[in-house]
Amino acid sequence: MGHFDAIVLGAGAAGLMCAIEAGKRGRSVLVLDHAKKPAEKIRISGGGRCNFTNVNTRREAFLSTNPRFCVSALKGYTQHDFIALVRRYSIAFHEKALGQLFCDGSAREIIAMLLDECAAAGVRIQLSTSIGAVEKSAAGFRIATDKGALTCGSLVVATGGKSIPKMGATGLAYDLARQFGLNVLPTRAGLVPLMVQGGLLEMTSDLSGVSVDARVSIGKTRFEEALLFTHRGLSGPSILQISSYWREGQEVQIDLAPDRDVFAELKAARGEGGRQELHTALSAILPRRLAERVAADSGFGKAAEASTAKSAPLRLADLSDKKLKAVADAVNAWRVLPNGTEGYRTAEVTLGGVDTAGLSSKTMQANDVPGLYFIGECVDVTGHLGGYNFQWAWSSGAAAGRSL
Repeated sequence: MGHFDAIVLGAGAAGLMCAIEAGKRGRSVLVLDHAKKPAEKIRISGGGRCNFTNVNTRREAFLSTNPRFCVSALKGYTQHDFIALVRRYSIAFHEKALGQLFCDGSAREIIAMLLDECAAAGVRIQLSTSIGAVEKSAAGFRIATDKGALTCGSLVVATGGKSIPKMGATGLAYDLARQFGLNVLPTRAGLVPLMVQGGLLEMTSDLSGVSVDARVSIGKTRFEEALLFTHRGLSGPSILQISSYWREGQEVQIDLAPDRDVFAELKAARGEGGRQELHTALSAILPRRLAERVAADSGFGKAAEASTAKSAPLRLADLSDKKLKAVADAVNAWRVLPNGTEGYRTAEVTLGGVDTAGLSSKTMQANDVPGLYFIGECVDVTGHLGGYNFQWAWSSGAAAGRSL
């Protein structure tokens, strides 16, 4: 039976960062994971280039039942701290829209950096290890594994949430939290595509692959980024963002031409040349396929290329102000009622989880179970799309590692 000052369950972003910080302080640390390779979510993130943080990291970019819980950890280990680490390893990176930072090369560079830091800090990593019973012991905790029992003074749970089960995601963190008396809030898929049905599904399927910049909102919450039509419904950054706020039965309002007054533009085009076809005028505002579809679905006629019928093309001169306004509303104020999300299968994160009311915001330690810590995605702190969830992993991991 091996004994360590700390055992970290989960060799992902949060777990590795925690182990590094604890190892730097001279603690003997073992990281356990059932996967064959460490940090697989890092490897696939950002299209393989890892959106490792966001220069605009701030409290408002995180969802939680306690919105201020994340503040202490985020201040203790900031995005600038992680960027400095990346620079120290000479990993080339670039900034995309809205402060998102990506590797120029491969996400594997971030993984290699973390593993090198673990090695330098004396951290031991044991993969392909199944976790069995976890019990409180005289030494702190006893963990049964398929490779023998282990004991430790402190136990850190960094096994993530339920998102992307094909990569090994499980509910272990929630089971352990409940076992030790912590409250676990209901979980749901976040940063996930929305699905539609019926005629709307026929439309999105027909437009599958078409992307457009859009403003997507639910109430006062809004995001302005790309929207992608898919054969299941809607995706793209703006949809993934709003999905974290969506609840069953809610409508999503979508402006497919942000900051453009489609009614005014169509009316002006009608005044300049009423013989112009509706789908042609809309093509000056929207991608051609989408413009044709909006014209075809207007209810006043069908655009020539969007219909197999022999009917005459719909011209702007044929449309009254009322009808032009209806077309404009289909662009500037399109209302969609999703019938669900694609679920954990494609979700980037899990919302909800271990209730922050039972944890210290400064150390991530369970208030009523000394030596037990929960970090990363399993905690009820979820960031927006764009590197925020990785920053939460680095920050919460560092907070725990520095207190072990």
